[in-house]
Amino acid sequence: MEEQAEVKLLGRWFSVFSGIKYVKIEEDTTNKSSLLLNSNPIYKRIPVLFHNEKCFSESLVIIEYIDDTWKQNPSILPQDPAERAVALFKKKKNSEFINNCNYDYTSFCRHFLCPCFNLPINFHNLNIKVLRNVIFSRGERQERQVKQIKDAMEVIEKVLMLELKGKKFFGGDADVGLIDIVLGWLPIWLDAIGEAAARTQIIFDSQKYPCWDKWTKNFSELPFVIETLPPRDKLVVHFKQLRKLMRASAARVASKI
Repeated sequence: MEEQAEVKLLGRWFSVFSGIKYVKIEEDTTNKSSLLLNSNPIYKRIPVLFHNEKCFSESLVIIEYIDDTWKQNPSILPQDPAERAVALFKKKKNSEFINNCNYDYTSFCRHFLCPCFNLPINFHNLNIKVLRNVIFSRGERQERQVKQIKDAMEVIEKVLMLELKGKKFFGGDADVGLIDIVLGWLPIWLDAIGEAAARTQIIFDSQKYPCWDKWTKNFSELPFVIETLPPRDKLVVHFKQLRKLMRASAARVASKI
């Protein structure tokens, strides 16, 4: 059934999912379409996956749906019984969280990653809102955002050091897990945002974060990652354009006051 039903993905050029074939529908987030507003009326944001006349919003929900639906693909859950039991426990906490919380990246970090891995609560500071603020803000406000990101980067390095314990990925030596996918986009985005905002402090430093660097190299060599991860140079251009547009908009507002 899943092979016959058409799959569509509503998103931007950098919204990519691996392991399934789908039709891409480009969304203009500056002028949101009726399709987006109707399919995700609560959060009104991308991505949205359409399959079997149903729609699924939020990246982590989509990843879990793909994992459960297309069984011919490698599973996000590990095959080892002990590791699988731990992963199912964490997945159960994740499901409980979905039913009670806004299922975005920030909340996922605060309510799922932090309790599962005993992380300090400031780990959730590394979220989309903070990253955007680094691009758009300046002065003291930008300095505060940069500090939050640097603090979170140090936490991630400690997590990788403690949790991988010689493994290539959270899912094991051969398989990636949910946490790998959740964290996999960060290094390239941090690099691109750091360059676009002229903040070299958040450009990824392989010497300062050796565990993260090793894990990133292993992750980036996977075929599905090579196929789906957006090019860094294209992201830099994208963020520079956003920075220019937002600053121009802020200047117009200021001139009317």
